[in-house]
Amino acid sequence: MELRHLRYFVTLAEELHFGRAAERLHIAQPPLSQQIRQLERELGFELFHRTKRNVQLTEAGQVFLGEVQQIMRQLQQAIQVGRQTSRGDIGQLVVGFVSSAAYNILPTILRTFRSYVPGVSIELHELTTDQQLEWLREGRMDVGLLRPPVEENRFSCETIFQEPLMVALPEAHLLASQSDVCLTSLANEPFILFPRILAPGLYDLIISLCQQAGFSPKVAQEAIQMQTIVSLVAAEMGVAIVPASLQNLQRIGVVYKTVQESTPKVAVAMIWRKNETSPTVLRLVEIVKQAAQHW
Repeated sequence: MELRHLRYFVTLAEELHFGRAAERLHIAQPPLSQQIRQLERELGFELFHRTKRNVQLTEAGQVFLGEVQQIMRQLQQAIQVGRQTSRGDIGQLVVGFVSSAAYNILPTILRTFRSYVPGVSIELHELTTDQQLEWLREGRMDVGLLRPPVEENRFSCETIFQEPLMVALPEAHLLASQSDVCLTSLANEPFILFPRILAPGLYDLIISLCQQAGFSPKVAQEAIQMQTIVSLVAAEMGVAIVPASLQNLQRIGVVYKTVQESTPKVAVAMIWRKNETSPTVLRLVEIVKQAAQHW
């Protein structure tokens, strides 16, 4: 039994006329009759009562028709799902992001991707840069938003967002009333930083800026997440140099100041496996790349 036999049967059952059914199927009437006879022999029961004047479904034929129509609907659904999957329109993605990305590009990425591909669900995980690299190596994650640089050539990495650095100060700090802050004025301040292993690129940039201003920062406290760093600043534990988008984290007790000195911009990069073949992953990568041209 082949799929065409079932298609011929359904068409004849709908038309109940060999001539009209053959015309719909774009075949001659004798081959259609032959194919239906073949199907009946294989099934072991008659599908149609035939007379010179008309064709009617047998009781068994009516029951068989209902089941075959269900099979045809499932087949069409299978074809549709296959096409959507091949285009990356359905599925699930696991995406990692550094905490600061939640205050700049992550909401935009999620909105844009959902507008293009509503059938794909995204599972989000807030992870440090080093954790994201580990998850990608282990196959636990599909795409990451992290702080470059990334040295491993097994991954593709593309910068998608850049922003300046700012100084986060306790609201009651002596410098809080100034419109901007000179880095040299922070030489004797306690600093709140994150451990270097978590994002060495950003960490080294902050240390380098301080050294260019003539001092090495006195690290009073380390914290893993940017939100924690800002909270410790609010608690007057020290000052911090943070990406500008952290201003979007409205935290009582903290003020953000621009830096007088010229500072290089810090980046967020998108990372994925070089040998990636999933259409869904590649669809996300392409949509983010296109969106990033307008940021």
